[in-house]
Amino acid sequence: MSYPTIKILPGEDRRLRNGSPWLFSNELRMDEAAKAVPPGSLVRLMGPTGKILGVAHFNPHSLIAARLLTRNKDAVIDRAFIARRIARALALRERLFDAPFYRLVHAEADGLPGLVVDRFGDTLVVQLNTAGMNALEPLVVEALDEVLSPGVLIARNDTPSRGLEGLPAEVRVLKGEAGPRLEVIENGLSFAADPLGGQKTGWFYDQRPNRLFTAGLCRGEAVLDVYTYCGGFALTAAAHGAKSVVAVDGSAHALALAAESAARQGSAERCSFQRADAFTFLDEAAREKRRFGVVIADPPAFVKSRKDLGSGLRGYRKLARLAAALVTEPGFLCLGCCSHHVSPDQFAAETWAGIREAGRGGRLLRSAGAGPDHPVHPALPETAYLKFLVYALD
Repeated sequence: MSYPTIKILPGEDRRLRNGSPWLFSNELRMDEAAKAVPPGSLVRLMGPTGKILGVAHFNPHSLIAARLLTRNKDAVIDRAFIARRIARALALRERLFDAPFYRLVHAEADGLPGLVVDRFGDTLVVQLNTAGMNALEPLVVEALDEVLSPGVLIARNDTPSRGLEGLPAEVRVLKGEAGPRLEVIENGLSFAADPLGGQKTGWFYDQRPNRLFTAGLCRGEAVLDVYTYCGGFALTAAAHGAKSVVAVDGSAHALALAAESAARQGSAERCSFQRADAFTFLDEAAREKRRFGVVIADPPAFVKSRKDLGSGLRGYRKLARLAAALVTEPGFLCLGCCSHHVSPDQFAAETWAGIREAGRGGRLLRSAGAGPDHPVHPALPETAYLKFLVYALD
């Protein structure tokens, strides 16, 4: 099959040759012919010497203009190609997990840029986040059917990244009948999630190992979990022997799901759910001199773009300061950051500064990222977006 050719500017192919799957618009010859290529088209990438370096998705209107699919210059991107990549991702997850609850496809890290697929048993929730992957939706659906034949397939195409690609926000059921609830099995516990109206795909699998680690610190302790969403940290702590758990979130819908899960797990009597802004709750709890043996704060991204970096870092410092003030002496503080714009060193520096501003000292017990179903592309630091720190405070 013949694809249009996009030329890389002289001296701008180094990152691609070093393994990166991205090319930015200023690295490509954006002449009239290139600008006329429809967003989401498949193209062949030509290096400065005239050698074809691979096949990519191309969007002339996006900062990330080309996203490499394969370095095979003769590849045809069809249903069979996508099915092979999905089957490879599935084989890896089946080695990692005993039950079919995980992120099945993690975009560039699984060789399918722009595609995210989370698996909930017989239900698959997909996100087509780029113009290129959006254009391949029919082939993606066919490939998923070939590899897994799910009973329900949902498209959660409402991510902010779609706006950057010129795509509309939408939520659609692509196959089967989707209800307002599905079951998630994580760390041996059953949770309720909403694949249609919840955040992202309805659940955040990336924190699975960090939830289990944190729960091991919670036996016999009073636990506070702010930004609890559907109760992943809070209820895992309760299941591992927490004396009491307070779960805080700004979403009544998310808290209702968490309460439903607590009832399902038999921990409802030890759990309370409060709708509140996290910073407001932390301020009020400090004035009331409340204390918790373990405080967990896993907020949404404070830094959504580079221009937000300064204010976002101040936000993480403030969160650490307010949360540390509520930790017993001794006790544990667990903090998450899901912004790829914040480096691990920056996050660690700001959280430690906040802890010191609270007048506390301590030791760092754990510095971790996402679970193995969220693999990292070695040449794409953005895929190592999650940071999670656990401090033992004095």
